[in-house]
Amino acid sequence: MREIVLDTETTGLDPDEGDRIVEIGCVELEQHVPTGKTRCWYINPQRKMPTAAFDVHGLSDEFLRDKKIFAQVVDDFLEFIGDATLVIHNASFDIKFLNAELTREQRPVLRNDVEDTLELARRRFPGSPASLDALCRRFRIDNGVREKHSALIDSKLLAEVYLELRGGRQPDFRLNTQTRAKATTETSGSWCVYPRRVPLKPRLTKEERIDHAKFVEELGPDTLWPRSS
Repeated sequence: MREIVLDTETTGLDPDEGDRIVEIGCVELEQHVPTGKTRCWYINPQRKMPTAAFDVHGLSDEFLRDKKIFAQVVDDFLEFIGDATLVIHNASFDIKFLNAELTREQRPVLRNDVEDTLELARRRFPGSPASLDALCRRFRIDNGVREKHSALIDSKLLAEVYLELRGGRQPDFRLNTQTRAKATTETSGSWCVYPRRVPLKPRLTKEERIDHAKFVEELGPDTLWPRSS
C-alpha cells in the first residue's frame, strides 16, 4: 500500500479569488513506513505575494521569481503521486487548490483516495486541539524546525503524526498481539484435558474378538497381552 503525505503553501486562502500554490511537499510511505523518498516543488505563482501569506511561510516574490510555474512541474508531480492514497491535514483546502491548478492547465482533477488526518485526529481525540502543532505536542514529535510553514517540513512532521494516529510505526502490531493472545487463550482452552465421565469401552465385533483371541494364543504362554478382551 503506497501513500503520499502531502502539503501545500499558497498565496492565500481561496483559489477562486486568484490565489495560487507556491510550494508542494510530498513524503512517500509504503505499508505505513517512510521509504525515504520525498519531493518538493517551489512554484512561481505569477502574482504578487500578499503580506499575510508571506508572514505564514516566508516565501517571497524574490525567492519565487526564478522558480518554475505549475504547468512546468505538473507532470513530475502527477507521476510522483501516481494512484497512491493522499494523506493530507485539512485535505479539502489542499485538494481544492490542486484541482484548481489542474483545471487551469486543462488536466483532470485528482481522483486519488484521500486520508484526512484532521478528521482522523478529531475522531480519535474529540474536543481536543487537532492542529499539526498540537498533534506534534501530543505525540512528542520534535517540531523545532518548523519556524514557519513549509510544505516539505510539514509533510515530514505530518507523516510522523499520521503513523501515530494509525497506532505507531507498526500500526497493526497491537492488533496482531491481541489477536495472537486471544488465539493462544482459545487454543489453550480447547486443549485442556478433562476427566471422562464415562470410561471408553471397546466396541469390537464378535469376529474381531475371536480373531484377537487366536492371535494372543499364538503368542505363547509368556505373553503380557490379556487372554480376553
